Amino acid sequence: MPHRTRAQQRADEIDLSPTKLLAEIDQLKTELEAAQAQAAEYLVGLQRERAEFQNFRRRTAEERERDAGLAGDFLLAKVLGLADDFDRAIEARPAALAGDPWVEGVTAIDRKLRLLLESEGVSAIDVEPGSAFNPREHEALVNVPSADHPEGAVVAELQRGYRIRDRVLRPSRVAVAKAPDEGNGPSGPLN
Repeated sequence: MPHRTRAQQRADEIDLSPTKLLAEIDQLKTELEAAQAQAAEYLVGLQRERAEFQNFRRRTAEERERDAGLAGDFLLAKVLGLADDFDRAIEARPAALAGDPWVEGVTAIDRKLRLLLESEGVSAIDVEPGSAFNPREHEALVNVPSADHPEGAVVAELQRGYRIRDRVLRPSRVAVAKAPDEGNGPSGPLN
């Protein structure tokens, strides 16, 4: 009997019957389909996670931007208090100091502050005496009896209001006309 190589022995051990080969092919097809289904499931999961992560990044960036904007608005609102102080100081300067270099320096600082506010998109709200009261832009502090203005009209601006771009940063504080009555003084704050 001739000597057989190991490869020949293995070849003899392999069952090449068509029935067994078809069964193995069916089994491999089933395994392939299961693997493809699992891969598709993993792909859908990965795509969902990627979309959720991108939404998270977008929301986080929007929140950061919004928070930075709110912090900026808060700071600008505080700076408006300084602008009011400059307004009062310039309006109350004595006539004797009109040409004084120190007063001119204070006025120059006020101009720089106004330019800074403008560069940040802050502008004053224009209030015309006699214009209609607008609750979106005005805060009524007092009612003033007036025969010169219709009831509900702005009589005077008590504190300048400001807007930043298209939003009101601080409403104008105003006195509002009411129908004349027996008393001569303004009434208390509006509620």
